[in-house]
Amino acid sequence: MAYFANARMYSVNPGAAAAWKELFAWLADASGVDLRVTDHAFPAPLADLWSRPHLGCAFMCGFPYKLSSHPPKPVAAPLPLSSGKAVYTTRLVVKADSRFQSLEDTFGGRLGYTVEDSHSGYNALRHHLLPYWQRQGENLYRESVGPLTTPRRVIEALLAGDIDIGPLDSYALDLMRRHDPALASHIRIVARTDAAPIPFLIASRDCPDDVVLSLRATLLKFGEVAVCDDLRERLCLKGFAPVAVADYDLMLRWDAEARAAAYACPG
Repeated sequence: MAYFANARMYSVNPGAAAAWKELFAWLADASGVDLRVTDHAFPAPLADLWSRPHLGCAFMCGFPYKLSSHPPKPVAAPLPLSSGKAVYTTRLVVKADSRFQSLEDTFGGRLGYTVEDSHSGYNALRHHLLPYWQRQGENLYRESVGPLTTPRRVIEALLAGDIDIGPLDSYALDLMRRHDPALASHIRIVARTDAAPIPFLIASRDCPDDVVLSLRATLLKFGEVAVCDDLRERLCLKGFAPVAVADYDLMLRWDAEARAAAYACPG
């Protein structure tokens, strides 16, 4: 039986996409699972990927995972080199040549967001802005622009002048910078959210447990495999860890806090 693999969430540019395909080829060989890369590019909905039968490995954000009534099977969580832990933040970015020096400077402008079931691009953004909104007693921005869906489209909107500030998954930004060094001269970080558990690899609900266990065991060894040193560097990864599903309840708490305050939309 063949199983499908996809790293759309972190295939942020051609260099990163090629590295993920190499990772999946290594994983198939090392685990003995017939794992085949499948395309599922924007604008195809990620929900369609997550519900696909015979899915062996695909990234899923923890927020929609916790919101799902029939969640898929967790496989493993990445450990970014920048933290060494299975966590990430949202980095709020502006154009490098803009006048904005702080988050507060952007208030009254245009805020971008990715999609409402994204943690990094919506839920964490809303959580970070909530105290400012409560103090101000009115909208912080004159316009919320979205859904922009992907980190790449957030950057495109920012550089085109369609938004003044936008949210970027910190690990996605690590990969963008690694494979597109010139990007650093075009954007600037003005704020970071609190850390949260990172998106993780999942398998479909119908994927046999022995296949999931084989994929998980192999990924947990990835950080120690000498022949993968260069691949780890290109993926900005230390390795993989087991998924601590209960940790993702944090995302539901942040969502509940914003809804209780009637702050349902960033801005």
